[in-house]
Amino acid sequence: MAVFSVFKNTVLLLFFILSSCGNPSKAHNKAPDSKVAQDTIAADLPINIAANRTETYLPLLQGKKVGIVANQTSVIFKDTQPLSFTHIVDSLLAHNIAIKQVFAPEHGFRGEADAGEKVSDGKDEKTGLPIISLYGKNRKPSNEQLKNIDIVLFDIQDVGVRFYTYIATMQLVMEACAINNIPVIVLDRPNPNAHYVDGPTMETEHRGFLGMTNIPLVYGMTIGEYANMINQEGWLENKVVADLTVIPMEHYDHHKDYILPIRPSPNLPNNTSIYLYPSLGLFEGTNVNAGRGTEFQFQRYGAPFMDSTKYNFKYTPTPNFGSKDPKHNGEICFGKDLSKTPKKDTVDLDYILDAYGNTKDKSLFFNTNGFTKHAGTADLQKQIEAGLSQKEIKKTWQNDISRFKKIRAKYLIYN
Repeated sequence: MAVFSVFKNTVLLLFFILSSCGNPSKAHNKAPDSKVAQDTIAADLPINIAANRTETYLPLLQGKKVGIVANQTSVIFKDTQPLSFTHIVDSLLAHNIAIKQVFAPEHGFRGEADAGEKVSDGKDEKTGLPIISLYGKNRKPSNEQLKNIDIVLFDIQDVGVRFYTYIATMQLVMEACAINNIPVIVLDRPNPNAHYVDGPTMETEHRGFLGMTNIPLVYGMTIGEYANMINQEGWLENKVVADLTVIPMEHYDHHKDYILPIRPSPNLPNNTSIYLYPSLGLFEGTNVNAGRGTEFQFQRYGAPFMDSTKYNFKYTPTPNFGSKDPKHNGEICFGKDLSKTPKKDTVDLDYILDAYGNTKDKSLFFNTNGFTKHAGTADLQKQIEAGLSQKEIKKTWQNDISRFKKIRAKYLIYN
């Protein structure tokens, strides 16, 4: 399991010093005198993720046959010197919770499969539990797979980008559970891109596994907030409603920095890549390499067909962990290094506009079907090809973003 470098800041250090039982901090027993005081206290306390709050969800699981949707990020944190944690599956088994099925999303239960790589059913070597893939022949649990399940627990780290497929998996799990009258518990985790809303909104005719609802590319919600929204807005198939419980975090807000301690998927190695992912992820629908096949995934972009006279940065993708056959494998790519980019608060189109503008043969650039699926609209490719500026393109997003924000406001758990 790959682990991120941990920044040396007080908030992060405090966050990790949590017991596996997840007891809330006992500081500040006296009620604050004002909302300002409350906000100050919350800013000073470590984030207590829902998985660590075992006292809130263990009673809901005791005596039940449990299905769990989990991957390598589904952990209960213990300490940071050194970094230590317990996988939630191991924790539940230690508490004599009867786990019957483990459901694995894209990249698998241990998070080692390539993007788009088929994940097969199997058995977890450590626990012997059966693993059912939700990224193979079926992406929604079948009635048969849920037959002996009383309740489903969902605990996966999200990064807040519409085409990141864990939210699609959650939606399909909620639909299947609603149909089978099985309650769902979602354990909430921080979203490192929760501090803004931006990007084109998914259009109904282009919906699919890279975007199942009409939301902007960056939707500014935790996975728990989003679960409540799709459930209560009637966005599940046939408007079914799940028996949903979201276990919230403590001491979290949308603007609180959160450094992911565990790589959420093979090609998001650190927070720089996560902050750039909404912008550089659009390259997935082009023939431009976005760092796959290097150790700087989603922190650079380039291609052999981009104008070599315009760039002083070049690199050569080769197979590595998470990318067995990267775009332009073994070829020199000319482009830009973005590894020193600070935290983003916008979807930045300058990168794709730069790459397209410096591609001599424009016919080499887009994979139209894939680009439309990622963008959620056919308009963005047309706007880029027509030479519109970032400002002009973003102006066309604003009405949809405003409408979404009004819906979003109803479901925010945190400031």
